[in-house]
Amino acid sequence: MQERLRASVPASTFQLWLEPLELAGARAETLLLAAPESIRAWTERRYAGLIREALAGTGSGITDVSLVAEGEGTGGGAPDRGSSLDLNVNYTFDRFVIGEGNRVAHAAALAVAEAPSEAYNPLFLHGPPGLGKTHLLVAVANYLATSAAALNVRYTTAEGFTNEFVTALRTAGAEEFKRRYRDLDILLVDDVQFLEGKRHTEDEFFHTFNALYEGGSQLVLSADRIPSELSSLESRLRDRFEWGLTVAVEPPNLATRLTVLRRLVREAGVETEAGVLTELARRIDVNMRQLHGGLTRVIAHASLTAKPLSAELIDAVIPKTSRAPESTPVEEIQERVGATFGVSRSELIGSGRAATPLSARQVAIYLTRELTDLSLPRIGRLYGGRDHSTVLNSIRRVEARIGEDQSFAAQVQELRAGIHSQSTGRP
Repeated sequence: MQERLRASVPASTFQLWLEPLELAGARAETLLLAAPESIRAWTERRYAGLIREALAGTGSGITDVSLVAEGEGTGGGAPDRGSSLDLNVNYTFDRFVIGEGNRVAHAAALAVAEAPSEAYNPLFLHGPPGLGKTHLLVAVANYLATSAAALNVRYTTAEGFTNEFVTALRTAGAEEFKRRYRDLDILLVDDVQFLEGKRHTEDEFFHTFNALYEGGSQLVLSADRIPSELSSLESRLRDRFEWGLTVAVEPPNLATRLTVLRRLVREAGVETEAGVLTELARRIDVNMRQLHGGLTRVIAHASLTAKPLSAELIDAVIPKTSRAPESTPVEEIQERVGATFGVSRSELIGSGRAATPLSARQVAIYLTRELTDLSLPRIGRLYGGRDHSTVLNSIRRVEARIGEDQSFAAQVQELRAGIHSQSTGRP
């Protein structure tokens, strides 16, 4: 398929939109391809037909294709090292850009990878989304896959742990679940804040933690805040999270952001005018995810309009008021979106599925994700207790509609700018 696709489009198009796709498995007659969040909606909308044509030419008997989030699917490709999710092979220590905000976290994670259970146990990384916590956790797993293949390593998310536990209870597979999670040398768990409010899962995780720790196994955890601020978690879990080393992962400074952009541009084979990357790095200073997404949007517009990557293009794609500061309260976003769509805040965060509140709610969720540092599970709880997958679906729907409907895109941009001016106090 890759060879057929490579021959069907320009090299730059293949590198940007198609080469990042990875095999995630298959369901019935549908091939599952994992795509990074920053390109998934656009690639599916523009190239799904081309991908199906390439698939049909393989004679595999599989007739359809679906693009899924990284980590979804039924497996495939390289061995997963005992993980409940496929490991991203690009998440390595070599590819992690070190800066002032993440230097200690990188050094601690590398020390754990080189000497599990001898350095820091548990290692607890915390910080807002998009700063590289997942990259470091997976880098540990990938490092051990090559340097200590005999060790039993498992990487998962707290949401994945929860889903597996619930499934085990429903299928009388509790003992198998315990064996899977307690017969480990290293357990790495992302986004442990997702355990908040899930008492039965918390209890199981508590016993899993104890069994591994007392058996000398290494634990590496991450969350969007320090253990003491996980107020909805049982105190006994919070206490255990602080037994080892707790390290903050902070937003990247300008030099770090610029280094990341230069690497991404070099890998994409794209040429830029002088000063363009510096300007982009100045405008997007929250996290690496937004930085990567911003560059993807700029490259996409350059490709579609046959224009060079210039300061003028950045002004058109990412205006200086394109995002609110980190302190933007969710209430401001909800009130502004509600007023625009003519719905009350209670309708916006309620459980109803009428067309107007639903559309408004999806926009509010999209802007909350973009303009705050809240995790997907926390955003879901702010909008009627919706789950992680519903939040992701809302974001994807808004992204797709922005690409198809210019008036809707302008409406979202106006909302974004209005929220920004309200937060900063500028007219």
